[in-house]
Amino acid sequence: MFGITRAPELDHPELRWFNTAGPLSLGELRGRLVILDFWTFCCINCLQAQPTLRLIEEAFADQVVVIGVHSPKFPHERSDAALSKALARYDIRHPVIHDPQSVLWEEYCVRAWPSLVFISPDGMVIGQMTGEPDPEMVMHGIGSMLQHFQSEGNLCPAPLAPFPPPPPRKARLSFPGKIKPCPSADGRRLWAIADSGHHQILLADDDGREVARWGSGEAGFEDGSAGARFNGPEGLVCDHDSIYVADTRNHAVRQIHRASGQVITLAGDGIRGAALREERPALTTSLASPWDLALRGDRLLFANAGSHQIGWLDISNSTVGQLAGQGGEDLVDGTAKTALMAQPSGLALCSRQRFLYVADSETSAIRRIDLENGGQVETIIGTGLFHFGETNGPCAAASLQHPMGLCLAEEILWVADSYNGAIRSIDLGRRQVARLPPLGCSDSLCLPWDEPAGLWADGAHRLLLSDTNNHRIVEIRLDLGQSRTWMH
Repeated sequence: MFGITRAPELDHPELRWFNTAGPLSLGELRGRLVILDFWTFCCINCLQAQPTLRLIEEAFADQVVVIGVHSPKFPHERSDAALSKALARYDIRHPVIHDPQSVLWEEYCVRAWPSLVFISPDGMVIGQMTGEPDPEMVMHGIGSMLQHFQSEGNLCPAPLAPFPPPPPRKARLSFPGKIKPCPSADGRRLWAIADSGHHQILLADDDGREVARWGSGEAGFEDGSAGARFNGPEGLVCDHDSIYVADTRNHAVRQIHRASGQVITLAGDGIRGAALREERPALTTSLASPWDLALRGDRLLFANAGSHQIGWLDISNSTVGQLAGQGGEDLVDGTAKTALMAQPSGLALCSRQRFLYVADSETSAIRRIDLENGGQVETIIGTGLFHFGETNGPCAAASLQHPMGLCLAEEILWVADSYNGAIRSIDLGRRQVARLPPLGCSDSLCLPWDEPAGLWADGAHRLLLSDTNNHRIVEIRLDLGQSRTWMH
């Protein structure tokens, strides 16, 4: 016997299972190594662990089964529908148990996201690992465990029914991320969209007609033109010549030359990196899930969500470095080197480019970085990692729920308040927060907004919103109190 304690049963009648025809009991899984992945879909560290779990599943397909245990942090994540969309968005294919009341979390004594719990072929809990697993170490450790189980005669898995593949999406957009304006030499109004679910970047005119599209449509990390590949790009920004891309799941920043269509890599090597520190060569520095970009002169500022930092990329000399955030996950103001952030996911520069506003998603906060005062970080809305809600009024008392996108229109900071399915406005002069009131709808897709991840203000009276889980861009006319589907 290799086990330490008997594993609690998984097939509780009140828990819903995804990516499998029905619940799986430990009896059915007997004879193979079971890995429980305790996660929640808001958590960047949980998402960054998924490629390692996929490696394990592929390398040990007949001996190991990975089962996700979704243990929500935010109220929005408790919804079955929200989890189903997250599984599709992040291409998670193994069985997942939805545990909104944290029943299994408590029974397995889990205390942090992500955590892996290992169950031996004879149904005993043999270990727990907290945090993102190192791919090489965990693969070696699992190989050693399997050799031991094989030598003891415990590794004799019964066949499992195949897990159903995810249904394909054939719409124009799939889980769009940020939308940003693109200047044009001929005066046309153009918009760039991170078409994350299709692993592509799309350019549209002002009427929502597609002008160009880059990326093969298959997830990958390839430069070039026709064969270029991205992997879940979430953010971007444009100048007259290029579209710069936060290629999130490739942990890279890419550049699309608009005239030639050529895609090149500016920073990142495809590997999830550690916290940013001193200035380093861009192409040999590993980034961590860059989620959005802002352009300030010759520097790209990027939300390095996976290391809870803001970084900079100097395009002229191909170097990267730390702008703000020391790399820990929390809400602490202060200097650029001492402040703490938590999964920054949206950026907006003020018109004079002195202040950078940040949607700090895991603290449900809006932060501001003074770029002319040593990178001093201050909080406008938010009080901590586990303080969230939907409260309007003075900024000091207001609350959000996992905001993802930002844009500025004069003294109004617009916020895609993702998990509240809302647009919020912050009057920076008066320090007041409001929710955009209900709008009329002028098309047939009159749907509640579902995890909006990006938006842009086109003047004082028009917003374009990435309605991410509804796979569309919505045009909002503030002067008319109307909205319509602009692209779907």
